[in-house]
Amino acid sequence: MSGVANDLDDPTATRIATGDTDATFLPGHGMLGISLRHQGVEYLRRVEELKIFAAKNRTAGIPFLFPWANRLAGFQYEVAGRGVTLSAHSPVLRYDDNGLPMHGMMWPHLSWSIVEAKADTLTASLDWSHPKCLVVFPYPCRLSMTATVAPASLTIETALTPTSDIAVPVSFGFHPYLGLPDLPRQDWRVTLPAMRHLTLDARNIPTGAEAPFPGLDAPLAMRDFDDGFALLGDQATLSVSGGGHRISVDLLDGYPFTQVYAPHAHDYLAFEPMTAPTNALISKTSLRMVAPGETFRATFRVRAG
Repeated sequence: MSGVANDLDDPTATRIATGDTDATFLPGHGMLGISLRHQGVEYLRRVEELKIFAAKNRTAGIPFLFPWANRLAGFQYEVAGRGVTLSAHSPVLRYDDNGLPMHGMMWPHLSWSIVEAKADTLTASLDWSHPKCLVVFPYPCRLSMTATVAPASLTIETALTPTSDIAVPVSFGFHPYLGLPDLPRQDWRVTLPAMRHLTLDARNIPTGAEAPFPGLDAPLAMRDFDDGFALLGDQATLSVSGGGHRISVDLLDGYPFTQVYAPHAHDYLAFEPMTAPTNALISKTSLRMVAPGETFRATFRVRAG
């Protein structure tokens, strides 16, 4: 059980720990990560008032974004001969300020089953076969997530396996909300590697154009990020530091894209692992398919110190 208070009272809440590092997840609520602490310092944000966030389909902590990360440009997509028309008023979806569907099927509506829970590791699974799931994403599959705590780090591996004779498109991601203690946001220092910056339109949808991004190592100050990037290699590390603390997101495997989100009016930011760019289910850009009998795996790590 979790040692972290949360107002959802999820009986599946599970705390995993190694030494002075611990994390807590809610399998019964989308396998949502609601705490990541190192030496008593909480590094996750948007983890209070979870009941309100759940009722409003708002993201919090470390949410899993499935079947798509970020937003779609419209309500219809077609992949592998299967067409989908999404509702503009679904109770299980979230919509952005332009009314576009965002972040897939929201975490309060997905109950994962615990497969194994050890002192430092939690594995849970989700069978994507329920009609409420298939109306959003008609590709039967099994999802597995393993969260492992090591000294000063949390590693999350996600696996997707088709469960029918239909190939499954891969466009999921995560949205870890991170923050530093006892230091104003403007004094946080952001370190980003060289990447390709994706040009976005007024709706934050990639246009298909891109430009070189030389990297960044500077105070966040009043910068306001909501930017998409493509990695130059297979792996990358994005960090924020200040006041003797640093938290990094390592994109280790299967995440060739990321979104950097840092709204200037809030004391959090996000380095978002993404298996495909925003709107990939519609644009088909860099959209990978998992064939029946195969398994796709993706891994990222959050390091604190």
